[in-house]
Amino acid sequence: MSDKITVQDIDQMKPDQARGLFAQCCGSSKWVNEMTARRPMRTLDNVLKAADKAADTLDTQDWLEAFAHHPRIGESAASAQVKGVVAELAANEQSAVGAADNDLKAALMNANQEHERKFGYIYIVCATGKSAEEMLEIARKRLGNDMDKELRVSADEQRQITRLRLEKLIERDDENRKGAKR
Repeated sequence: MSDKITVQDIDQMKPDQARGLFAQCCGSSKWVNEMTARRPMRTLDNVLKAADKAADTLDTQDWLEAFAHHPRIGESAASAQVKGVVAELAANEQSAVGAADNDLKAALMNANQEHERKFGYIYIVCATGKSAEEMLEIARKRLGNDMDKELRVSADEQRQITRLRLEKLIERDDENRKGAKR
């Protein structure tokens, strides 16, 4: 993945460039447009606050659009609707699944399919730091949710993923670096 960018870079980007960057973090076009309109943000903390505020504006269709930009847990990004940096981020987030045995991978695929049949969209989980076993256990528990609860849980998982992706792409504010640029 390329070097991180600064918030100052984001603040100075042309709108289409900013939209492209934000789309790497969340697939909802409404969220992307909200984030682009909220510039300048000046600090990473402000970016993260703006991300939450933009997420608060999303409705069911916006969340479903965001979910559609993820590969299924255990699915290669190449076979999903994700490309470039998003595919790389997703692969890193789901790296624990790659080390899982074939039986566990098959169980995850079955849980994904069951989730899609029941709820109409893929199983969304913030996979960072979770083992394949944990993700399977979470998926099985969430299959007991009703539609409304599962959408809320999935949206919260998407918020976590979005935040982690923003933190991976954007350089943390550094007072020493700021002082050196004056």
